[in-house]
Amino acid sequence: MYKCRLTYDEWKCMISKNRIGKQVDIPTMKGYLGLLTITSVSDKQIWKYNDKDVVVCDNGYHWLTIMPSDEFYCITVMMDDNYKIKVCYIDMIDSQGYDDDKVPYFYDLYLDLVVYPNGDIIVDDMDELQEALKTGEITEMQYDRALKTAQELQNGLLSDIEKFQDYVSEMLNILESC
Repeated sequence: MYKCRLTYDEWKCMISKNRIGKQVDIPTMKGYLGLLTITSVSDKQIWKYNDKDVVVCDNGYHWLTIMPSDEFYCITVMMDDNYKIKVCYIDMIDSQGYDDDKVPYFYDLYLDLVVYPNGDIIVDDMDELQEALKTGEITEMQYDRALKTAQELQNGLLSDIEKFQDYVSEMLNILESC
């Protein structure tokens, strides 16, 4: 497991960026909402999907972070400069918190869901999750929680792509209105 700070510093292509974020406690969300605006990149980042290029990181792009406090996942919604969703990347996590500098973080449990605007969901890094269990880096309980969380997301929040996109819009509006 490794610690991920929600400054996305591991994305070395980002030359400059601005981050806003806050804790919210409303009926539809209790936890952290953040928005990273990427002002400058050294190289745009492109993922392949269905033989097409999907730009996920470029000048002017926005990444919305949704991390409910009582759940075991963190959603990163990668949007273009017009806030159009390009892809959603959902990390299954073990725990979360805040560093002394008030930047939120989570401990990554390797397993991810990649959600495309058409509703397609790809389960990613299952091999890393299995390897972490095999080597003793994570426990059977953590392994099972990652699988259960991914399944619950697919059967719940992600089961209707239009409702999920409405939820993302609501979270973005909440953050921008504060």
